[in-house]
Amino acid sequence: MESKDKSAEPQLKGIVTRLFSEQGFYLTMQPDGTISGTKDENSDYTLFNLIPVGLRVVAIQGVKAGLYVAMNGEGFLFSSETFTAECKFKESVFENYYVIYSSTLYRQHESGRAWFLGLNKEGIIMKGNRVKKTKPCSHFVPRPIEVCMYKEPSLHDIDEKQRSRKNSGTPTMSTRKELNQDSTDHEGS
Repeated sequence: MESKDKSAEPQLKGIVTRLFSEQGFYLTMQPDGTISGTKDENSDYTLFNLIPVGLRVVAIQGVKAGLYVAMNGEGFLFSSETFTAECKFKESVFENYYVIYSSTLYRQHESGRAWFLGLNKEGIIMKGNRVKKTKPCSHFVPRPIEVCMYKEPSLHDIDEKQRSRKNSGTPTMSTRKELNQDSTDHEGS
């Protein structure tokens, strides 16, 4: 009994943050799950929960929408009601001290190059397989608002929910997120 009660308590320390792109946009998630960029720093839709789900791996959840950012097998970003493997993103600090987020599940077949979260010059989400880690479109600065405790996102009971809920024709309905939990840890320095 005691272990069940304990597992229901928040165990993970994460942050509420805004993700500011080197392109000049804040990542946003609208109530309908639409993901894009905005110049409006004070929008409630720019707030994200960065929840650690592994070593330098995060789930990115829109605070207002309550949905997870995910990347499918074609490199498209989408929002997911449930936490799945497609919602996991590796968080890495790049050479210029910007943070980059790559899918833990998908990458280029031939080269093995990672697929990244990215916003173009107009603030539009890019396909992950077209985003290069050396380009400004993939570079973000997390602007933390507060530290929060989170329950671990559950990968249980996903199959039933997804099958009944989303047969919208998208071949892959899963979510991935990865974040670097320690932005002060600079590899190679």
